[in-house]
Order: sequence, then C-alpha cells, then structure tokens
Amino acid sequence: MRFLRPRLVWPALAVAAVILGLALAAFQPWRLFTNRSVHEALPAPVAAGAVNAPATVSPDAGVPSVSGVTVLATGRFLSHEHNTSGTVRLLRLSDGRRILRLEDLDTSDGPALHVWLSDQPVLGGRSGWGVFDDGAHVDLGGLKGNRGDQNYPVPPEADLSRLTSVSVWCVRFHISFGAASLAPVT
Repeated sequence: MRFLRPRLVWPALAVAAVILGLALAAFQPWRLFTNRSVHEALPAPVAAGAVNAPATVSPDAGVPSVSGVTVLATGRFLSHEHNTSGTVRLLRLSDGRRILRLEDLDTSDGPALHVWLSDQPVLGGRSGWGVFDDGAHVDLGGLKGNRGDQNYPVPPEADLSRLTSVSVWCVRFHISFGAASLAPVT
C-alpha cells in the first residue's frame, strides 16, 4: 500500500505521462487511420517558351508516346510490413529528365515514409522487410501521399543499371512498407 501514498503516486503518474507522450510522438499510431491522396499528372518535358502541360504515357510500355515519354522500367508493389499495391514506372522525358512514377499506390500512412531506389533485391515475406538500407540507395524524398499517383525526380547521377528496386521505406523504423522490382523494358 506504500505505492498509493500521494508522494509516490504523483511522480509515478508524471513519469508515465512522459513515457506515453514519447511513445505517441515516436509511433504516431493515429497515422494508421489517416490517408493522404495525391493525384499528380505526369510532368511534360519543358521546352523554351512552352507551357508545361500534362503528358501521357503510351499504353505500349517502352514505346515513345506523342508527348516524348519513354518507359525505361516497370514493376508492381509487393507488400512488406503493410499491405501495399500499385505500379511503378521509371520514365525518361524527351528533355532527358528521369521520373519515378508511382501509380494507383495504396499503402498505409506512417511516420517518416520515403521513396527509395535501391540496389537490393525485392524479397517476399519478413526476410525482405529490412534489406533496403543494407546496400546502395537513393532517397527520392518523402512519400507525398499513401494513395494515388505521384512523381519523383531521379537525380542525374543515380546509376539506374545498379538501382533496380523501389521501396516505400519508413526511415524512423528502418522497414519497408512495400517494394517493387524494376524490370527493364526492351
């Protein structure tokens, strides 16, 4: 019954409140119930004096479309820590820029989610959840939304012959929500 003494209860409650606050800040459990939808149009190549109008990708993957977009590689998401679906296209615009495009993405929201290009293979099951920070990777930035279509510029120095997979990577917990292998289009 000593624990119920006021001089012990209040400090214990204060410590518990601090621990709870830190846990909530780290895990952000409410993010499992939130969704952020993004519906970006494919960027068009920019020509001098031209208006940047949305482009379209030819349904025949790899065939340049009228808008000058070439599909270099494609893939489908495989679920890891969270159910993840959608497709990935690696595109080259006629002005030379490269774009990683996520289409029909559907995954859980979470803290510190980023899009990574990686040299690691996409493995199914738990063995594939944490491999993407084991080798070379390029962080394309924070995930814009956990649902929809979105574009990520690929830096010119990124070696796409080595970076053959994409992960929706949780930086805070070092785990993949979902990943896709990039298969070159020939």
